[in-house]
Amino acid sequence: MGEGFSKRVLNSAPSMGNEQARQAAEDHYYCALDHYAEGRHEEAIREYEAAIAEDATFLDAMHGLARVYQDTEQYDKAITIARRIAELDPDDVLAHTSLSILYQRKGMIPEAEAEAAKARVLGWKQQLKGKPAL
Repeated sequence: MGEGFSKRVLNSAPSMGNEQARQAAEDHYYCALDHYAEGRHEEAIREYEAAIAEDATFLDAMHGLARVYQDTEQYDKAITIARRIAELDPDDVLAHTSLSILYQRKGMIPEAEAEAAKARVLGWKQQLKGKPAL
C-alpha cells in the first residue's frame, strides 16, 4: 500500500463513530501485532494501515505502524506517522520520543534534541500529576 495510502489515511477525518468500525480496527491491529512479532513487516504494515483506515484516531495502531517503518528504515514514513500522533495527542510522550529517535537516525540532530526535550518535559509533567509517562 505505500506512501499515498498513508497520507490519505492520516488526512482523513476520524471515523471512530461506530462500534463496528472500531472492532474491525482492533481486529486489524491485533493481526498486525502478530505479524510484527513474527517478523512479517509488510503484512504488519498492511494490517496497521487497515486498522487506521477503519479508525483514523487509533493511536496504538499508529504507534505500531511508525515502529514497523522505523525497523524497516522507512524513516520519512515513520516521521509522518509520529507527527500525526503528536498532532492528535500533543501530550503523547512516546510520539515525541519516537520523533527524537527517527530524527537522530536521519542525522537531524537539532530536531532530535528538541523532540527529546519535549518528551522529557511531558514526562516530568505527567510524573507531577501522578500518572505514568508511557
